[in-house]
Amino acid sequence: MIYYEDAMADQEKYKKSGVDLDAAESVIEQMKDRFAETSRDGVIDLPNGFAGLFRLREYKNPVLTGCTDGVGTKLKIAFDAGKHDTIGIDLVAMCVNDAICVGAEPLFFLDYLATSGFKAEIAEEILTGIVEGCKQAHCALLGGETAQLPGFYKPGEYDLGGFCVGVVEEDELIKGDKIVEGDVLLGLASSGLHSNGFSLVRKILFDDNKIAPTDILPGFDRPLWEILLEPTQIYVRQVLAALERFGVENIHGIANMTGGGITGNLPRIFPESVSAEVSLVNAPRAEIFKVLHKLGELSELEMRSIFNCGVGMILVVEKSTADDIQTFIKAAGVLPFEMGKIIQKQDKSIIYKDL
Repeated sequence: MIYYEDAMADQEKYKKSGVDLDAAESVIEQMKDRFAETSRDGVIDLPNGFAGLFRLREYKNPVLTGCTDGVGTKLKIAFDAGKHDTIGIDLVAMCVNDAICVGAEPLFFLDYLATSGFKAEIAEEILTGIVEGCKQAHCALLGGETAQLPGFYKPGEYDLGGFCVGVVEEDELIKGDKIVEGDVLLGLASSGLHSNGFSLVRKILFDDNKIAPTDILPGFDRPLWEILLEPTQIYVRQVLAALERFGVENIHGIANMTGGGITGNLPRIFPESVSAEVSLVNAPRAEIFKVLHKLGELSELEMRSIFNCGVGMILVVEKSTADDIQTFIKAAGVLPFEMGKIIQKQDKSIIYKDL
């Protein structure tokens, strides 16, 4: 028979190999009250279970949606700055912002944290950000996994994965098939770079121009790392509220500006019969984009194919209600702006009218 004390002795050997299970369990235990802050209707409490449980409320024809993503090399900025309390917001945002593009309400979120060796203070910062992101998205943090992989990652480094499940009534799905000529494009302002293009960002700023993360660039009032770590805007509450108010008959398409920028993401939701005329004249482009444009010697087309350029999300809306939707979203706390319209199919999916 194996007693508990024997198991603990075996864990001591495991700890010497670089895996500290006790430290991981201690952080999770300390964070339980914070995790509970994300709870919502549908969560079924199962202490110490092997799976999270969620009960769907009554739906007529529910369709479940699944999204997964990571934060990418933006993590490198967090490593260099020693600041880890907002990167979790990015992780949640990258998933839930995708979910709402089909009209789905994010229900619950799962995280995966893999690290070279467990450091309690860093893990607590990361989880604090994930909790905050879930609260912003009204999405339950239903569970997660922490993996200690000594020898796999460099000391002090980690990787993150996020997984979101949402639900939408089948007749309220947004598939882009209702997008027609004359529809208006409404951009929703980004909070900065969000979590895309950071391999190029790091090359331009740190490798090519030898700028340090702690430097304060001309025209800025805070260190570069703070600008780069600005968390991704979460649009869940504003977009879902607009869908509830105006419905799929007025909101015909939603596109999240992730990897590939505007050029790569907006056409993903188009039916084959249309293209778009786009102008970024009204987009509130943050100064960091201008710095990257200049120092990286990037063309404007390259910028729009890599970065969000101030546009975090785009709604394709019915022309007759575009002004009302814009006013509604602004009152809900996100800056909207008109950035073009849908036109008949052209030789390109996007025609930039301001270039």
